Amino acid sequence: MTDTNTNEPQKHKHSPIDKKMLVRYGKTGQLGWFVHDEKVMPKALSKVMIKTERGLEIGEVVGRFCYKSGAFKKSEQNLVDYYEQGAEGCPVVSGGRFVRYATAQDLSEEHHINIGAKQELKKCQQVIAEMNLPIKLIDIEHVFGGERIIFYFTAETRVDFRELVKQLAKEFQTRIEMRQVGSRDAAKIAADVEVCGQVCCCQRYLKILKPVNMKMAKLQKATLDPSKISGYCGRLKCCLRYEDHTYRDLNRRLPKRRCRVKTSQGEGIVIDGQVLTQLVSIRADDGTVFAVPVEEVEILLLPDGRPYNKSMAQNQPNCPCGGDNDNDDDHDADDDTQERNNKQDNREQ
Repeated sequence: MTDTNTNEPQKHKHSPIDKKMLVRYGKTGQLGWFVHDEKVMPKALSKVMIKTERGLEIGEVVGRFCYKSGAFKKSEQNLVDYYEQGAEGCPVVSGGRFVRYATAQDLSEEHHINIGAKQELKKCQQVIAEMNLPIKLIDIEHVFGGERIIFYFTAETRVDFRELVKQLAKEFQTRIEMRQVGSRDAAKIAADVEVCGQVCCCQRYLKILKPVNMKMAKLQKATLDPSKISGYCGRLKCCLRYEDHTYRDLNRRLPKRRCRVKTSQGEGIVIDGQVLTQLVSIRADDGTVFAVPVEEVEILLLPDGRPYNKSMAQNQPNCPCGGDNDNDDDHDADDDTQERNNKQDNREQ
C-alpha cells in the first residue's frame, strides 16, 4: 500500500470527453469552445466548419500552439480567470460542435456568400428607405448554412421593425434577425485599420471594453484633440488604458508641484515632473531652473507649508509626498462615471 499526498495539486488531465478547441466566429468575433475528436491540431492558421445554435458556420482556430494531443492545454476555468470577469462575464461561451476542417469548396462557398450578402444589404437598405425607418445599417452576416441572415444596425431609439422583418423574410426565404448595437459594437463590426497601422483592437482581439477617461490622456501627455484620441466608435481610444497603470505608478513617485525640496544643486520649489524620464524640474531661490532625477530629491516642505515626515508615505509607499499626485485627482470618480455610461449603452443595446 502506497501513501499518496492529498495536498499535492492535481494537474488538469485531458480526456476524449473534454477535447475542445477554441474558435473565433461570426461578425462580432465571438469566442467559443467546440467539442471535437481530432487527435492532432494543425500548427498553421486553420478555418473550421462548426455547428452553433445559429446553424452551420465557418470559424478560425484560436491559439493553434496551445494544443497537446488534440486537447487545449489550459482549462476553461483558466480563461475565466484570465478575463477576470467571473464565469458570467467571461466572453468565451460554449459554442457547439466541430464538424470538419474547411475545404477549398467551403472557402469558395464563403466567398460567394459574402458577395451575395452585399446585394442583400443593398436590398435591406432599399426597404428601410421605403418604410422610412430611423435605422442605420452597419453590416450583414449571412450564416454559412443559410439558416438565417443577421442585420446589424444602430438607432437613436427603439424601433418597431416587425414589418421590415416580414418583408425581408419573404424576399430572402430564410429567417431574418435584426440586431441593434451600440457605437462600440458597431466599431467592432465595421472598423478598419487605425492610425497605428493595425486593425482596431476591439475587432482583432479585445473582448472586455473597460472605461477610458480624459485623465488617462492628460497623464500620458497625449494631445487633447478629440479627433486624434477618439476611435472609430467616437469614444476615447481603448489603447489609452493599456499603459495607464504604469503611468499612474510612475506619477506617484514624483513630488507634488510647489513642494520645497533639497538636491545636490541646492534647494528650490518643484515646478514640474516628467513621468517617463522621472526627472523633476526645480526652480532655485535665485530663479534658475534645473532638472534632477527623482532619486536625488529630498522633500523638505509640502505644498501647504507643512514639514515633510517620512511616516506620511507609509500608506502610500510609491508617493514621496504621502499621497496621490496632482494628476490622479478624481480619477476613480471619472472611472465610475464612465462605467455608468457604459452600462446605459449596454441597456440600450
